[in-house]
Amino acid sequence: MQMTQSSVRSLCCALLAAAFLPTVGWTQDPAEPSEASLAQRLEQYATVRLDADLSPLSEKQKRMLPLLIEAADIMDACFWYEAYGDREALLRSIPSQAGRRFAEINYGPWDRLSGNEPFLPGVGQKPLGANFYPEDMTREEFEAASLRGKDSQYTFLRRDDQGKLIVVPYREQFAPQVQRAAELLREAAALAEDNGLRRYLMLRAEALLTDDYQPSDLAWLDMKTNTIDVVIGPIENYEDRLFGYKTAHECYVLLKDKQWSRRLAHYAQFLPELQASLPVPPQYRREQPGTDTELNAYDVVYYAGDCNAGSKTIAINLPNDEQVQLRKGTRRLQLKNAMRAKFDQILEPIADELIAPEQRDHVTFDAFFANTMFHEVAHGLGIKNTIDGSQTAREALKEHYAAIEEGKADILGLHMITQLHAKGEVEGDLADYYVTFMAGIFRSVRFGASSAHGKANMIRFNFFQKQGAFQRGDDGYYRVDMQRLEQATEKLSTVLLRLQGDGDYAGAGKLLAEQGVIGAQLQAELDRLSDLGIPVDVVFEQGVDVLGL
Repeated sequence: MQMTQSSVRSLCCALLAAAFLPTVGWTQDPAEPSEASLAQRLEQYATVRLDADLSPLSEKQKRMLPLLIEAADIMDACFWYEAYGDREALLRSIPSQAGRRFAEINYGPWDRLSGNEPFLPGVGQKPLGANFYPEDMTREEFEAASLRGKDSQYTFLRRDDQGKLIVVPYREQFAPQVQRAAELLREAAALAEDNGLRRYLMLRAEALLTDDYQPSDLAWLDMKTNTIDVVIGPIENYEDRLFGYKTAHECYVLLKDKQWSRRLAHYAQFLPELQASLPVPPQYRREQPGTDTELNAYDVVYYAGDCNAGSKTIAINLPNDEQVQLRKGTRRLQLKNAMRAKFDQILEPIADELIAPEQRDHVTFDAFFANTMFHEVAHGLGIKNTIDGSQTAREALKEHYAAIEEGKADILGLHMITQLHAKGEVEGDLADYYVTFMAGIFRSVRFGASSAHGKANMIRFNFFQKQGAFQRGDDGYYRVDMQRLEQATEKLSTVLLRLQGDGDYAGAGKLLAEQGVIGAQLQAELDRLSDLGIPVDVVFEQGVDVLGL
């Protein structure tokens, strides 16, 4: 008998509560915030219904979706543990309905759109290492510990009975969960009519049980003709703000838009040429991006775990494995329905308030889509290993890497658009992409300092301002100087690529400390957007009921 979404979530949370160590960062306090203040926080999110046209799907494909959604709910429960701890204990302790809902959106009692500030009393600050490490562990203790796998992407650090640090692999910590998720992926594989999808699902099921994800990453890149897609497992390292080592569980269930995908397919051929055009010395662009890169458009039908926490992802560039990227490239997935929702409900209203009337017509969905797409493409450009060959840029920059990498992808995406527009490969007025990019900074900087994307946008806003790439007029509107913005793009590209290639941890920290901040004028603009009721992000109505399954 198939379980409902609510029952599988309850089961997963019960397993988590029984199997895991105590929750971090929560102490009960009798004082509670008002329902009105919590309701106001909820208003930061616009509700979007994630439905889709399932009529092109076969009966077997329709039967696959509930299996994948159930597996996604298991990833969701795993992420709750990684981000906070015991979900059910937290929700039971919150008397307010609005408070419980806001905790669900944030996967804990910290507001992800406000720098992870506590929104419940007695909570304290969110640990930088979330629940991946003991809360009392110091950096020095971690560095001194001689433990195999301590810096693995797929392990927790815990204490034994004597208080010494030990390593616990994900496959052990989440043993019941990954066993059930693997069963579901195998059931879905048995229904798959696409050979590539079937092979990927089988290998991904094995990966959940072994913590060896490279074979399934390679199989995922080999999929070409599938309509249904799923991204599942521990993937991004944003939640680990202590070292940036640990990956968090998530899942997307996706339907390919083949018509839009055909429009995007030809851009991959330009990657080697674009790599050669980067504004840095040759040693910073000597790595050749994989040529098996794919660009596709999708509609998302389900988000779970890390990608569903706080601000929602609208595009994906995977796998993150540097070896896989250099060997075969990546796949870039543009999440068209989620992107459209954010453009209509957030970006256009922001442009109406902050962009000068004479430039406002340059803010278009096609430019927003392209900027987002080339951001994901740009993750594959630049340098993955430091120029001295000693380590990856990710290892060298540690907790600063995510923000620097997101900033690099943003700015190189705009560089790519400029280069391709000059070749006649990108249509439309170049000003559309520049002004939409500027409006997008205001949208993304609202994600706050707890988000790598938010920090990247703060750096870019402050850098552009110093370079004169835009001006704020006496009328309160922002105007883009197209020539200076292009020049600033090249300069910032150079700065970020050098930080990665040099493995300059101190320099990255200095840049983030000095320019990854919101100044008084920008904060006033953001406050105005909030006062006007313009949402910061979206939250989804989703699941088998919404899909009519």
